[in-house]
Amino acid sequence: MPPETKPEPQETSFAETALTLGGKSADEARRTGAIDTADDQVEKLFQPQYQTANSPAHRAVWDRGIPVELFESTPLNTPTEIRQVMDDSLEVVRGFKKNNAVTDDKGKIRDEVLNGLGEAGYWGLLVDKKYGGSSTPFRSFAPFLTEMAMVDPTLAGLASVHGCIGAVDPVSTFGNEEQKQRYLPKLASGERLSAFALTEPCAGSDLTALRTTAKLDGDHYVLNGEKLFITNVVPGRTIGVVCLIDEVPAVLVVDLPPEENENFQLRKYGIWALKHTYNQGIIFNNLRVPKENLLNPGKGTGLTIAYHGLNLGRIALCANAAGTMRLMMASMIPWVHFRETYGEPISKRELVQRRLGKMAGMIVAADALVAWCSTLIDAGYRGEMECIIAKIFGSESQKTAAIELFMKTHGGRSFLHGHMFGDNVHEYLAPCIYEGEGEMLGMAFFKSLVKKHGTQFFEPIGKALHAAGIKKPNPFNPAHAWALKGALGPYAGWMMKEYMGGKPRPKLPQMPDDLKAHAQWAADHLQDMPLKISGTMRKHQLKLADRQCRMSYLSQNVQDLMTILCTALYAAKQDNETVRAAADIACRDLKRGILLTRPSDRYFRRVTEVGAMVAEGNFPGVGVPPDEIMMRYDK
Repeated sequence: MPPETKPEPQETSFAETALTLGGKSADEARRTGAIDTADDQVEKLFQPQYQTANSPAHRAVWDRGIPVELFESTPLNTPTEIRQVMDDSLEVVRGFKKNNAVTDDKGKIRDEVLNGLGEAGYWGLLVDKKYGGSSTPFRSFAPFLTEMAMVDPTLAGLASVHGCIGAVDPVSTFGNEEQKQRYLPKLASGERLSAFALTEPCAGSDLTALRTTAKLDGDHYVLNGEKLFITNVVPGRTIGVVCLIDEVPAVLVVDLPPEENENFQLRKYGIWALKHTYNQGIIFNNLRVPKENLLNPGKGTGLTIAYHGLNLGRIALCANAAGTMRLMMASMIPWVHFRETYGEPISKRELVQRRLGKMAGMIVAADALVAWCSTLIDAGYRGEMECIIAKIFGSESQKTAAIELFMKTHGGRSFLHGHMFGDNVHEYLAPCIYEGEGEMLGMAFFKSLVKKHGTQFFEPIGKALHAAGIKKPNPFNPAHAWALKGALGPYAGWMMKEYMGGKPRPKLPQMPDDLKAHAQWAADHLQDMPLKISGTMRKHQLKLADRQCRMSYLSQNVQDLMTILCTALYAAKQDNETVRAAADIACRDLKRGILLTRPSDRYFRRVTEVGAMVAEGNFPGVGVPPDEIMMRYDK
């Protein structure tokens, strides 16, 4: 690796220290530490006030008082010229949709559609104007993906693949001026669509298991290895490839050959999800890549580059889910009025109304998270924890909506060829896995949440125990107490403040009473979390890394509390009565999941009222042509 790309020596990360002290193998500690170090390097790309320790999610738990204003989304009027690109892009897809010509005979998106979107400016929305794009704020881009998803979810997803996790973000953020001039205009026009090749057969969540290598040979790197599950990859596209250069992760921007050859082949396989685009493996066999294609992250490595774009992709996923759930709702509404049981349409049945009410609640919450996270990204925040919340909520809600609400309402017709559910069930489930599997991301959220607290208080205690050779500390043992005398004092002081010091009430804006009550409840419980989280860390100490179930449980509780707060604040600004009522349902459902309580009769009355409002067409943003009612029994 050239000298300028070599990462500076790093201090041992928090994760590596904790695992080492906890008795994990040197290899596991090193590998986990490498991921943690990459995360630290991404942090340094942001100003201190926008890093994770100063993020709304982190402060809501550890600060004395909730920064409510940081959980509110800021509306944005999209500039006219950007809105025109968006409208033109929607019209392109609607035109092909009207003629039933979006996909070819293989079921893949036609090149004509991709080219038409390029002419409209779709692929350049996130590219700077200087390089032929639109410089779209993310607060405009993310909700637009919801609009596009209501026309075609695959094309909404491809905008994220190309602009967020593909080559656009890596080159825009880490490329030098020559690289930007060379790549971004073609990426903006759609002449070169992009992808990001990170996953390998043996490297998924464990990115330290990468095997693809690039060795410098004169003016070129020689690339060898295999990538797997790469979306949007076909010959002739531009992709970012994460590989090892001198055993250090790096990213090469690779212009794939126009067709397969002895140096570049695609590994084709059957895959149920992502069926309208190409998801394939890539085999590199001595493929030569110009050395000037290497991206230089400065103080980081290729993992730093990979981590940077993931947050944008996670917001985009939630935005796509909000649009996809609206498509489900648009399909359900005419069906519940058409379908009758015992002489009455099922739109009058409580179970069906409950399903529509719950779906409306999940859509509003997803909209709220998209608006919140996009506001933070545009403000300069890293947004790692917040974007994880959006990704997990969006993917899990879409799954629940599809299986528990959409499928069950349509009954047996759901499984007919041509039915939206039966034809797309894997598309509805796949987001739970890609962009990071939900529970694994939940643990990453927890790690980020406790990192500062652990480094400040528990790492010194762990080191003192390790130095004294104590594996099972006993505070009543004088020798143990003596060994911890210096390390334990700061933590004891923190505990005293938590137990004895009062916490200020949140300063909530003017809100409807029901939504204000939800926001207040979430804020109060978030301020109770430090003692619960720290108590868990104290109980399990250096073995906490093995308590994945406990970490996942606590993580989900914190995420749900923040979703309640964010949703209540968002809905309070909306004029539509059904939206506000749906937000009330979402908050009630999340609250009940945290408390593990049964639904009350009052809840059932409320959710069925909301469902009836939805059935009558009072939920905004569902103005799309419904799919065909199949096997109508009135013919």
